[in-house]
Amino acid sequence: MTLPRLAVTIGDVAGIGPEITAKALLNHDDLRTRCIPVVVGDEAAMRRGVLNVGGDPSVIRVITSVAEAKNLPGTIELLQTGPSLADVPLGVLSAAAGDGAYRFVVEACRLAREGEVDGIVTAPLNKAAMHAGGHNWPGHTELLAHEFGVKNFSLVLSAGDLYFFHLTTHVSMRQAIEGITFDRTLNVLELAGAFARSMGKPNELIGLAGLNPHAGENRLFGDEDADILAPAVAAARARGLNVVGPLPGDALIPAAVRGKYNLAVVCYHDQGHAPFKAVYGDDGVNITVGLPVVRVSVDHGTAFDIAGKGIAREASLVLSLERAAELAPGWDHVWQAAQAA
Repeated sequence: MTLPRLAVTIGDVAGIGPEITAKALLNHDDLRTRCIPVVVGDEAAMRRGVLNVGGDPSVIRVITSVAEAKNLPGTIELLQTGPSLADVPLGVLSAAAGDGAYRFVVEACRLAREGEVDGIVTAPLNKAAMHAGGHNWPGHTELLAHEFGVKNFSLVLSAGDLYFFHLTTHVSMRQAIEGITFDRTLNVLELAGAFARSMGKPNELIGLAGLNPHAGENRLFGDEDADILAPAVAAARARGLNVVGPLPGDALIPAAVRGKYNLAVVCYHDQGHAPFKAVYGDDGVNITVGLPVVRVSVDHGTAFDIAGKGIAREASLVLSLERAAELAPGWDHVWQAAQAA
């Protein structure tokens, strides 16, 4: 079987991205039996990352195309993307690093569009640095959607068989409430259903979390649950989806963690991220559903405070590579189902 080719972007080079990339690719040889990882980033940053984790920078091999990758254990094969970032200081917000992180993602998307890679795995970027570099995207997810020209997509946190879809993500609470519309809710419910069908589970139960405490408590704590979320659930059910809700978030999420729901849809960033990270930590990844290729990311940030110390854990990046390699061969089914939705 042909191994999936994965573009691995190193994120913000002032953070831990290069270090965890070095640890993942140099200390986990079993990954080479699952995928062909090709780093999209900066040679100088990777050399520093390798040094910071006690490695020899000579293991880095700069290539000019994915086709040149030999996938040998103990090596890092890298596509130099843009000018050198050798002068970027560690642990400091940098416009140059933000611009670099943006370029790496755009290049990975180009490689995917042109069929050179089968998936994208992303190390963390810093949103403020990306904005300072002139690229005003809320985060990876929205930038990726733009590069692939898709409108219906969702950030999905995953651990094992559990998937948390999000109606809104990197916006203020005020913007999140404004962004939770009937159409957006129905679209994400359909994405979740499409994802379930692609996995051979067309009748998978999907739980939708309420926006307000107690899912509004019969309008005592707000009208959004009754006026927006409940009608979207009814419409989804009319289209054949096995959806329930809106349910109080503090009831739905513990039930999902215990296995009652494998697919849950939450309303805003912290409603999903806070409990997910509290429970799963490094055992979770971030998947973007709605793109034509699989994209998986670590579920943590750039950790400027420990950058350069060599102590950052690579577990989430290793898991991201494994999940991308697992999902890439069948991702066409996910994409087709998402388009149908």
